[in-house]
This record gives sequence, structure tokens and C-alpha cells, in this order.
Amino acid sequence: MTNETGIGPAQWYVLHTYSGYENKVAQSIMKLVEYRKLQDMIVEVQIPTEQVREITDGKEKEVTRKIFPGYVLVKMVYTDEIAYLLRTIRGMTGFVGSNPNDPVPLSEKEVAALGVDLGQVVQVNISVGDIVRIAGTAMDGFTGTVQSIDAENGICNVLVSMFGQETPTELSLSQVIRLD
Repeated sequence: MTNETGIGPAQWYVLHTYSGYENKVAQSIMKLVEYRKLQDMIVEVQIPTEQVREITDGKEKEVTRKIFPGYVLVKMVYTDEIAYLLRTIRGMTGFVGSNPNDPVPLSEKEVAALGVDLGQVVQVNISVGDIVRIAGTAMDGFTGTVQSIDAENGICNVLVSMFGQETPTELSLSQVIRLD
């Protein structure tokens, strides 16, 4: 499948940025696409994030956290011209790959392994009533019972037993591991 340029399909590439510049780089890429009318060459820009509940000073709040700080994902058709335009963006340090001048796109398996919604179907391997262990949060190692699953949004509600009390907790599907 080729695009209108006849060059080939868009693929996912990883851009390395200065820490804290991910949003600025992504916005600059989107402006570049708009000004230069590159919609058929640069299809999508993503900064993989996750929603995390943090407790600060006894108050719980939801915070968006970058999964891979210092990196931006771009679905694009790689050409020397597009690569040059991206390299001129302030805060972008280069493409990730064995040869930064000729980067290798992510494979479908690598894209799926990112656990980020990049147009991939998420498989849910848990069901209501399953006992799960929590991983990747401040509650690492705690276990609980799945109360509900929202596969479309990638979240589930788990009743966690903490310090003798049952606590309902909303978690990302990637933060729970089914215990057999």
C-alpha cells in the first residue's frame, strides 16, 4: 500500500528530544505539517502517556505521566526531506535507531509492545471476579478482585484489600496481572 506520493506506507519512528521538550516538539511537528501541507507524509504524532493517581499531602489526584520521557512517536513516510525538516525542530535531537541518519521504523510487534493506543486492538486477558496483582503503581504487589472492566478506555476497577479495608481503585489494564 502506497500513499499519494507513491513512496510507501507511513510507519512509526521514534524521535529523541531534550527532556521536557516532548510537548513542544510534538506541537512544532503539527505546525510543520499544517504550514507545509504534509498531512500525507506525517500522519500522526504521539507522546505516550498514562493516567496515574497520586496522593500528595493526603489528597488524591489524577496526573498524566509520560511513559517514555524524552521520546516522541511519529507515524510518517520517511524521506530525506522530511527527516531534515524534523531535525531542524528545536528540542529534537535525532531519530532513534542504530544509524540515526537512516533510522529503522518500529515493527508492528514493537508498536504493540509499547502498550500505547496507536491504532492497535487491546486484548483483555482478565474478567470480572479475577484476582489480580498490581504492578507499575504506588500499590505494587497488592492484590485485588476485578470489579469491572472498560476495555474501550483501557481501565478496570479493582477492589484492593489494604490495611484491613477494601479500597476500590481504578487502574490501567497494563497495571494489573491476572493470578492463576
